[in-house]
Amino acid sequence: MAWAQTTGIQLGRLARRDGVIVLNDPEGLNMALTKMYLQLYPESVRPKTIITQSVDDIKAFAKELKGDVILKPVQGSAGKGVFLLPRNDFANLNQIVKSLSKDGYIIAQEYLKEAAIGDTRLFLMNGEPLKYKGKYAAFRRIRKSDDVRSNVHVGGTIAKADVTDEMLMIADALRPRLIMDGMFLVGLDLIGNKVIEINVFCPGGLKNAQKLEGVDFTRAVVEAIEAKVRATSYYKSPWHKIQPATL
Repeated sequence: MAWAQTTGIQLGRLARRDGVIVLNDPEGLNMALTKMYLQLYPESVRPKTIITQSVDDIKAFAKELKGDVILKPVQGSAGKGVFLLPRNDFANLNQIVKSLSKDGYIIAQEYLKEAAIGDTRLFLMNGEPLKYKGKYAAFRRIRKSDDVRSNVHVGGTIAKADVTDEMLMIADALRPRLIMDGMFLVGLDLIGNKVIEINVFCPGGLKNAQKLEGVDFTRAVVEAIEAKVRATSYYKSPWHKIQPATL
């Protein structure tokens, strides 16, 4: 629903004004309304990308790369409007750009070869990989052989994830910005040593991780929320304030 994100942000602002704890922070979400949000994070953990509406720009970008190019709309989710542009094959580029540019700018992004074996959804809470009882909240999404997308609703399947040191290093690189933007719970989509998307509005799939790992990660989430409520109550109380010394 096109209206849901902006309406949710406004409701979050109103709720926070009245003292309600809001997850994730509405101002942070406002910056993440499009896929351009990823460009605010370190370049070292992002695929090579340009944002444009120009066919010529995309051709020039594609020629600089050693492989294929992914084209997708700046706005959108769930794998909608994602196209694979094979290396040096521009036969359908005009039609793709015309279709995608109806909704605004286009992201042209290097295709990561590791995508052939799918991607990994890793959940972060308060900027840290969500971990409970020694298990990471993560799962792999394996695409159908004839589809460039790994999304489960388009036929992708799920499997246990192997959370590598490389993935944890990506999380480390993203943490400062996520905390600064007040992102309590997010889902990272990881391919190889890159993050291709940061899901902040609807980081779905936690139940998949729970099923595969045999751990109820929602307990860790609820405990973190309860801790946030206790901390907020503490700082609202006048009793925590240090009284000045009497001379």
